[in-house]
Amino acid sequence: MGEVDPAFILEPEHRPRISYIEGKGVPLIDLSPILSSNNVSAIEFEGLVKEVGDACKEWGFFQVINHGVPLEKREKIDDASRKFFEQSLEEKRKVRRNEKEVFGYHDTEHTKNVRDWKEVFDFAIQEPTILPASLDPDDKEVTECNNQCPEYPPGLRETCQDYGQEMLKLSYKLLELIALSLGLPADRFYGFFKDQTSYIRLNHYPPCPTPELALGVGQHKDGAVLTILAQDDVGGLEVKRKTDGEWVRVKPTPDAYIINVGDTMQVWSNDSYESVEHRVTVNSERERFSLPFFLHTAHYTMVKPLEELINEQNPAKYRAFNWGKFIANRKCSNFQKLNVENLQIYHFKISE
Repeated sequence: MGEVDPAFILEPEHRPRISYIEGKGVPLIDLSPILSSNNVSAIEFEGLVKEVGDACKEWGFFQVINHGVPLEKREKIDDASRKFFEQSLEEKRKVRRNEKEVFGYHDTEHTKNVRDWKEVFDFAIQEPTILPASLDPDDKEVTECNNQCPEYPPGLRETCQDYGQEMLKLSYKLLELIALSLGLPADRFYGFFKDQTSYIRLNHYPPCPTPELALGVGQHKDGAVLTILAQDDVGGLEVKRKTDGEWVRVKPTPDAYIINVGDTMQVWSNDSYESVEHRVTVNSERERFSLPFFLHTAHYTMVKPLEELINEQNPAKYRAFNWGKFIANRKCSNFQKLNVENLQIYHFKISE
């Protein structure tokens, strides 16, 4: 990936600026009130719920600290990621994903038909998952995923699975806060995840000789319920600010996670919380690593606005669609270079 061929070059209107706006406005939220062993006051807890709700509404993005994910588990998967990507291309391509093997290594991903300046390794989180106590584990169906794992680094499968369980635990905490911020019971979303289809992605962005012409990931929205991202100190994530459409850089915060609302949550909330466009820039000097976790529902889920959030004054803005078929079409677009604009949730928007 040392040379830039035309497949990577963006149209002029989509190219990044060399200078950028620092994302001081992206909220930083301390989750320690819900992790503390001491009793938390109602005022403190309500304040946390409001912070999360305001961030989802105004930004669609926020960072969290004191989140409860052990630092050693994050460091372990980060080390494994670096070791995997430092191998030769021949070795990495032994676990290359394709139309049948949807998880594994990939180095030709496209966003809106322009190749991204990155390489990735995807790993599905297998059952059994750590579900909230209110869900009966006997109700779960064990789902075997077709994960591919390389011989090196050893133990990558176990490392990814272990880290994925931490991401699921954090996801459920966040879902409780989001549900409460929408005026719903804390456990409102639990039932959608009995057969979750979430996955981890290891991202590697090599140095790019012409960072003004290409992007690590082109501007896009996530289809997931939530995305939980760990990024290194290099940075590069930019969020499209809702108030003015400016691209704002999310400054790396040590041991923090960046959370963003996905398309599924946008539909569930009936547009109360919007999935926001974001992208990743690259630079000519340093490589960048990141670890996104994509929280997905079961494939059989029919995604539609929650009944509690619609009424005569606020009717449903989307018609129901099958999550499995929707995401399969999205994944297929990367191999067939389809027009992904036609594979967004707005295809299901009800005309007003």
